[in-house]
Amino acid sequence: MEKRVFLFAFTMVIILQNLQIPVANAQTKGRMVTVLSLDGGGIRGIIPGTFLAFLEAKLQELDGPDARLADYFDVVAGTSTGGLITTMLTIPGKDNRPLYAAKNITSFYLEHGPKIFPEKSRDNFFSSITNILGGPKYDGKYLKSLIQGLVGNLTLNKTLTNVVIPTFDIKRLQPMIFTSKEAKANVSKNAQLSDVCLGTSAAPTYFPPHYFETTDTEGKIKTHDLVDGGVAANNPTLMAITHISKEILLGNFELVDMEPMDTNRMLVLSLGTGIAKLEEKYNVKEATKWGMLGWVYNNGASPLLDIYGDASSDMVDIHVSTLFQSLRNEKNYLRIQEDTLSGEASSLDIATTKNMQTLIQIGDSLLKKPVSRVNLESGRPEPVEGEGTNEEALTRFAKLLSDERKLRQLE
Repeated sequence: MEKRVFLFAFTMVIILQNLQIPVANAQTKGRMVTVLSLDGGGIRGIIPGTFLAFLEAKLQELDGPDARLADYFDVVAGTSTGGLITTMLTIPGKDNRPLYAAKNITSFYLEHGPKIFPEKSRDNFFSSITNILGGPKYDGKYLKSLIQGLVGNLTLNKTLTNVVIPTFDIKRLQPMIFTSKEAKANVSKNAQLSDVCLGTSAAPTYFPPHYFETTDTEGKIKTHDLVDGGVAANNPTLMAITHISKEILLGNFELVDMEPMDTNRMLVLSLGTGIAKLEEKYNVKEATKWGMLGWVYNNGASPLLDIYGDASSDMVDIHVSTLFQSLRNEKNYLRIQEDTLSGEASSLDIATTKNMQTLIQIGDSLLKKPVSRVNLESGRPEPVEGEGTNEEALTRFAKLLSDERKLRQLE
């Protein structure tokens, strides 16, 4: 682990040196590109919902009650449940303002979670057998109706800020990344937001895959056979950063006075949905006995999905942390993640009132915990001395976001 992390850090430094990224000084514009990234995690989306409500409240203290997160972030990236939150925060509602305030995200889950993940489908013996032998755990009909009712006929190019939402195309066996930037430039990539949300949240074994079509300017039809974006990027932070770098290289990014991967000019907030690092969820003794079925289904959970999702999220955090720390800009990247989940709280789909209230409490308590950052030697997040709590870090973030927006308004 140590050698791989340091090799990555060394490689990134060499690449960035070759790009001749300028060092910030008093004459450089103060403008920064701002990024919000939201992990996948099913009903655990309640946890980052707590952080988002706190951050938006701080922005409102600084800039007035009408302040919304979409006003402050250049790019909002979200996978699966994070993609749904991304859409809720960035689609236009009344007076072309965001449809959802951040404080309403939690109540959205409390209201709709039990219907998206109905207990009768989860705990019913015959439903479990059907899920094992063929067919998803949930039919997804309520989720589909909910999302279609939420966004209507809005298309990807209508979001109030740039969004990045990953999915995975099982027909082509490759990630399919939907961005509002590309949707505005290419009609064939301007999908309906309802299709994008259903695609990114179609977790294998939990919901059915989602199919839809788009048409280009010549009338050619492109098909999309999608499953959950979490199989490609459960933590979409790195995807958001590379999207920005690509747009800069293509000359399509508004912040023209910025080089690719210039972490000195990036302000990145990455919010996880929690993982179960301290609980021995699986072990070699048990896994040795598993066949194909055991790896896909084990006591109501899916080891393969858990492993791929957690590994993907952790690797992204390691890579992004290494990039920012290598260039001495570690404070420009804030990752908030709870790694001590256990029992029902670690599940994707237990949407009982009791568990959802537990998730709210986990989010609230995580705000009070110290800021953590990846130790480049161990690859594990560790509390950082002298940087306060996550609550204090988000308060500082709010001030930086507010200052950045005011600076742009003056230009």
